[in-house]
Amino acid sequence: MNLDWPAIVADLEQLLKLRSIPFGMKLYADRAEMEAIPRIRRPTAVHTLDQLVGQASRLGWTVGVTSEDLVGAQCRAVVGLGSAKTDDWKSGRHMTGVWFETVEDASAHQAAMHCVPDGQFDALAIGPLAAEKLGDPDIALFYATPGAMIYFINGLQWSGYKKFDWGVVGESACADSWGRALTTRAPSLSIPCFAERRYGGVLDDEMLMALPPEYLIKAIAGMRALSKNGFRYPFAQYGVQQDVRAGMAVSYRP
Repeated sequence: MNLDWPAIVADLEQLLKLRSIPFGMKLYADRAEMEAIPRIRRPTAVHTLDQLVGQASRLGWTVGVTSEDLVGAQCRAVVGLGSAKTDDWKSGRHMTGVWFETVEDASAHQAAMHCVPDGQFDALAIGPLAAEKLGDPDIALFYATPGAMIYFINGLQWSGYKKFDWGVVGESACADSWGRALTTRAPSLSIPCFAERRYGGVLDDEMLMALPPEYLIKAIAGMRALSKNGFRYPFAQYGVQQDVRAGMAVSYRP
């Protein structure tokens, strides 16, 4: 697509007042392709994928990952690295009594997750979009506050309106964001889970958007149109006791 990533990132940061770095993910069938990325970092310890995402979004690193770099099958399964989706993994046994009361509950959770199929990819690279090391990433991602997220969604809906329906699996919410975006090729909003916050450095007021890159262009154009209409983030507070008619006349044209 030959997108101008530094310009796109600058637009996102200006429009949404982002506090972390927009980043991308790209899957590789051959790990040698991932390892050929200039100055790519390879983990020297075992991590959760949340930690490696945090290294990209908080530290600005471009990191290459293979299945052996990840702590367990749950991380590997979402991005399809290794042969993670065994019958034991599908049973949810490892989450029973910890996150879910019964093995039936845990198994239902595993089945509800959006995961890249096993056997297609051998490596994953994660890195800042503006660094342009990933070329055309499979998906782009960014963290933002709920207010910034609804403004971004308003931008997506400015033209060619579509209602977005998103689900919440609970723990393993990476399946709601990068798992869903990689498998459905659609914008995917998530509420980051315990593991993302504890191990990935996600802040308490942050949500995560993951989506194919072309949607960023659409959203930025929509937000610029909304800005011309006087709608900008952060939203100015009107006041809970003021006569609302003057404000409503501008925002909704009653």
